Amino acid sequence: MPISEAIRRWDLGQGESSVLAWAKVHSGALALLDDMEARRCAESQGIPLLGTAGLVLLAKRRGFIAAALPVLRELVTGGMYLSEPIFTELLRRAGE
Repeated sequence: MPISEAIRRWDLGQGESSVLAWAKVHSGALALLDDMEARRCAESQGIPLLGTAGLVLLAKRRGFIAAALPVLRELVTGGMYLSEPIFTELLRRAGE
C-alpha cells in the first residue's frame, strides 16, 4: 500500500507507516499503535487509534479476559513502559 507524503514526513518506521496508511484508507479502522510519534501522526491525520493498553481494557470489557492486571503486568515485565500513574489509571478504568 502506498504511504502518503503526509505520513512519510513523520519519518516513522516502515511498520508504523504501513499501519497508518492502511487505516487512513479503510474508514472505521483503528490503528493499533504504541509509538508516541506514530500516535501523534495518527492524531494529526485524523486516524482513530488504540494502544496496546487500550486493547487490554477493551478485551476485559468484552469478556475476552477476566482481568487486566495480569496482562498489564506481563506487558511491563516484557518491556512495555507504563508510568505508575498510567498503570493505576488503567486499573481504575478496568474496575480493578
